[in-house]
Amino acid sequence: MTELLKISLPDGSVREVAPGSTPADIAAAIGPGLAKAAIAARVNGELRDLTRPFEGDADLALVTARDEADALELARHDYAHVLAEAVQALFPGTQITFGPATDDGFYYDVKAPEGREPFSMDDLPAIEDAMRAIIRADKPLHREVWSREQLIAKWAADGESFKAEWARELPENEELTVYWSGAPNEKGSWLDMCRGPHLPSTGKLDPDAFKLMRVAGAYWRGDQNNAQLTRIYGTGWLNKKQLNAHLTRLEEAAKRDHRKLGREMDLFHLAEEAHGSVFWHPKGYRIWRELESYMRRKMDGAGYREIKTPQVMDARQWEQSGHWGKYRENMFVIPDEVPNVDDEGPVISGEAQWMALKPMNCPAHVLVFKQGITSYRDLPVRLGEMGCCHRNEPHGALHGLMRVRQFTQDDAHIFCTEGQVVAEVQDFIALADSVYADFGFTYDIKLALRPEQRFGSDADWDKAEQELRDALTANGLEWEELPGEGAFYAPKLEWHLTDAIGRTWQVGTIQSDRVLPERLDAHYIGEDGDKHRPVMLHRAIFGSYERFIGILIEHFAGRMPVWLAPVQAVVATIVSEADDYARDVSAQLQAAGLRVETDLRNEKINYKVREHSLAKVPHLLVVGKREADEGTVAIRTLGAEHQRVMSLSDAIALIRAEATPPDLRG
Repeated sequence: MTELLKISLPDGSVREVAPGSTPADIAAAIGPGLAKAAIAARVNGELRDLTRPFEGDADLALVTARDEADALELARHDYAHVLAEAVQALFPGTQITFGPATDDGFYYDVKAPEGREPFSMDDLPAIEDAMRAIIRADKPLHREVWSREQLIAKWAADGESFKAEWARELPENEELTVYWSGAPNEKGSWLDMCRGPHLPSTGKLDPDAFKLMRVAGAYWRGDQNNAQLTRIYGTGWLNKKQLNAHLTRLEEAAKRDHRKLGREMDLFHLAEEAHGSVFWHPKGYRIWRELESYMRRKMDGAGYREIKTPQVMDARQWEQSGHWGKYRENMFVIPDEVPNVDDEGPVISGEAQWMALKPMNCPAHVLVFKQGITSYRDLPVRLGEMGCCHRNEPHGALHGLMRVRQFTQDDAHIFCTEGQVVAEVQDFIALADSVYADFGFTYDIKLALRPEQRFGSDADWDKAEQELRDALTANGLEWEELPGEGAFYAPKLEWHLTDAIGRTWQVGTIQSDRVLPERLDAHYIGEDGDKHRPVMLHRAIFGSYERFIGILIEHFAGRMPVWLAPVQAVVATIVSEADDYARDVSAQLQAAGLRVETDLRNEKINYKVREHSLAKVPHLLVVGKREADEGTVAIRTLGAEHQRVMSLSDAIALIRAEATPPDLRG
């Protein structure tokens, strides 16, 4: 008699089934409603196809659309395969490569048939229609295990040179899977190589819940020396309501694009003369200066001492710190004179001494810490720097203020004893919270744990990771853990801010590092008179000024809080008879410490109102003959429906209150 398999369900019950049974069989046995709703299964925690047989006793959790994270991942994966099938159906001879799910959709890299131009935006409507036809056909998705030789023969016979190349490089004994869309080997069926899992059929997708968004050039395997492909991007969701909400968010994000608003508000520009570096205009740099003053007050109040360190440092320092080996390709490296040796040689070759623009501030801060003798009584030492750094980011990765090559960090490093780590991290958590609250951000905290390639002992990593957990627990916070995503020298806490339209941005961080003090020989004199290694906490709150300003522009849609606004008020005249009064109003606003401009142009007031509204000026003070006679102003606040008439003194008091930075308010 065949021994039955024991399948444990989340409610604690156990079902006994015959070998060869599937999660779909159990769903059907529980009830027709669940059989219809189930789209996949977690078997011993692994996401699998609903129709894949059990291989032994197992824990089973059936997945439905209510399990949104899993459902979205499956749907987006399947949309990608439906996209590839549709393209090959419409354009025979198209070669396919690979297409994964993304954070909000999917893409697939394809090569147009010989003699045809690469796919363009004009092709997308027809491809969408073909995709909907495949979805409505409700084709079953069927998994098979093939040998490497079968795959190579299949792809070679079909002229799929990219797939064949990939298959040839797979391990000989690895289990390889393919999926059929439609009954295997039948006319109209389509095959792709994939690990899976997939939905039971294409009909589980909503034909109205996806949209193809754009096309872009790509290279096979990401190598520009290989064949050029077309990457077709789409967004995919579980239903039309989710799709529409996403498209609305994209429209809102386009309105808030910091590059667009930066031009309109005359804040900054980017130019080919300095790829990846920002030309700050007076209004944009005013925002920077206000943020810098704010952060200095915060850091001064928290016991940090500000320093300034060199831009260019000897490569031997970077070699000793470990960055030369781990990070050199992202560093701007220069010799002090032209070398006559291969640049892949050692750090010091012949007469050339290699130097590098600093990509981060940490090694320089260790050098400052090492000057003189530090006692345990001096710890913790908190060194802060508005440190300008350079990283050689790929040209294609540059993106406005969000990804640049030259940037300035609100950087600091805390040198402390092991016994002080948790308290210092707690204090930093509280400091970061106060900063983000001042800008109206909510956030989530994530703990990035040890990567596979790292420096330092497992024991040190154990201590460092637990210290960060202990600090979070002591502050009553929840967090998510990210295995393998720490830096090569330290685990870190990350702050992920949520902006006004629901997007998240990773900004602040604190890292607990025992590696760099060891590699750079940092020490303090302990109570016992011996040398001891400090723990080094790397921390930042804004991350970089460039990126944080970009985030703020998009978060506030350019309508900066009054204390940050480059121009806090404009005094605009209705008639020329009020020019002298307007100048007097402007002078009194300036005397009150406000940033003000005067608009005396011979233009209609509605034109002036519209222009200054587009420039996101928080307050427009309109004056005419009546206001001049009465000593009043008509104040129009950005975003408000109606203007208010008030005395000049009241208007000054109102704007001054809003213009006071949040950390200086009573």
